[in-house]
Amino acid sequence: MIRKPFLLGDLELPSNIFCAPLAGCSDLPFRKMTSRYKPGMIYCEMVKIDALVRHDPHTYRLLDYTRDMHPIGAQICGSKPKLAFEAARIIEDLGFDLIDLNCGCPVDKVTKDGSGSGLLQNPERIGEILTEMVRAVSIPVTVKIRAGWDDESINAAEIVKIAESAGASALTVHGRTREQGYKGPANWDHVAACKRASSKMPIIGNGDLFDAEAVERLFSHSGCDGVLIARGTMGQPWIVEDIERHLLGLPKIERTILDLRQVLLDHFHSITSYQAERQALLDMRRVGCWYLKPCSGAKQLRMQINQASSLDEVFSLLDAFDWGTIRFSQDASFASASF
Repeated sequence: MIRKPFLLGDLELPSNIFCAPLAGCSDLPFRKMTSRYKPGMIYCEMVKIDALVRHDPHTYRLLDYTRDMHPIGAQICGSKPKLAFEAARIIEDLGFDLIDLNCGCPVDKVTKDGSGSGLLQNPERIGEILTEMVRAVSIPVTVKIRAGWDDESINAAEIVKIAESAGASALTVHGRTREQGYKGPANWDHVAACKRASSKMPIIGNGDLFDAEAVERLFSHSGCDGVLIARGTMGQPWIVEDIERHLLGLPKIERTILDLRQVLLDHFHSITSYQAERQALLDMRRVGCWYLKPCSGAKQLRMQINQASSLDEVFSLLDAFDWGTIRFSQDASFASASF
């Protein structure tokens, strides 16, 4: 259950409730919003080892953070142990508190060179990469995996042993295979199997954690040491506070539509202060959908935001909209959750 504080190696974290790196989503404005609610750890978007060591400017921008975001982690992906040492050093020199190796990303453009969940087919390589990372830095090194490549090659428990031997400080397991992608329910039995396989390394559970009740069920089912919230943070950055209040037995605090409106506006302002106008418009369309999709009566506003041609137009739409005409849908996980 909830631990405050939570130790990973020598690193003391506020809690064992973490916010995941989400490629194309958990950018600086996104992390500004989630950091308000004091997660145990937040992560920048995943970056490729090869791009990091050749000092690609776009890659380094993905690693932007502000001082108030600590503790903050970086996540790297790649399949070359020789480059992992240098990449880990770069991450530590940039001031990150923790570095994570991604062995879970299922997309083809990542797995085609053996990176991401492609490494699940080569567990010994995971050990080699982690060994180089641990040798390079003094900050904790962790690893994120899936249950296996497919149902016929479930090997998460085996990788736990490899990661422990390599000196990893923690392992996160997503309860799906690479073949599943994000389809079907996450199988938390795989999280429990990893917990049983670990002699001392903390195991972080991940998969289908969209509200506080699901987190409580995962803790009870698996005995895991912490949780990593991924898609559950999209459109409800307050979910970490929801979870903490629930697990501590504190009363729910109901969120209103006007509360949602204010957080959405704050998120949009963060986007416009960070991105050029064209990119900001694209980002606002995506982010607006996250916040408004669970609301009944908001379809027209979502469409108008998607069709807006300037930032001023977006903010004018939000200002003119009659927010009293929309309601939380009954199936919106955050409609009655505490925060």
